[in-house]
Amino acid sequence: MRFYDRLLTSPRGSRGCFCLRRRLAAIFAVALMAYGSAPNPAAATLRITDDRGGNIGEYWSRFTALRDAKEQVIIDGICSSACTLVLGIVSRDRICVTDNARLGFHAAYRPGFLGIRVVNEPATRTLMSIYPDAIRQWLARNGGLGTETIYLSGPELFALYRKCR
Repeated sequence: MRFYDRLLTSPRGSRGCFCLRRRLAAIFAVALMAYGSAPNPAAATLRITDDRGGNIGEYWSRFTALRDAKEQVIIDGICSSACTLVLGIVSRDRICVTDNARLGFHAAYRPGFLGIRVVNEPATRTLMSIYPDAIRQWLARNGGLGTETIYLSGPELFALYRKCR
């Protein structure tokens, strides 16, 4: 008889076997609950260090998944262009910034004739609608979203987002 079979076979008959199975099931259930409630350190935090942006749709999907997973975000370097969507998608209380954090904002654009960048007004309006009020106000005070990138960092940034420990 194999070891496992001996564990489940009780010399006292089926009552002993039933009790052992019940105990094993309870231990398994407790282990599953403990595993499910334990934080997953590999997926708990996203650190942004040098992100120059890209396609708005791709960033929307990425940060929406991040938000839904309730992950923390540390901005510890450049976060420009579409990367700044994180500010409007992930909850402010799950974002912190370091002394190295530097947020870069500009209008959305699309490639035009001969690769010349052309401002995409609808996409720029979408960006503005996603940003939280404090960021929209800062942008308005600093010239708005245009063809040139404007940067938010240092004390102005720390006034809007908590500093990482």
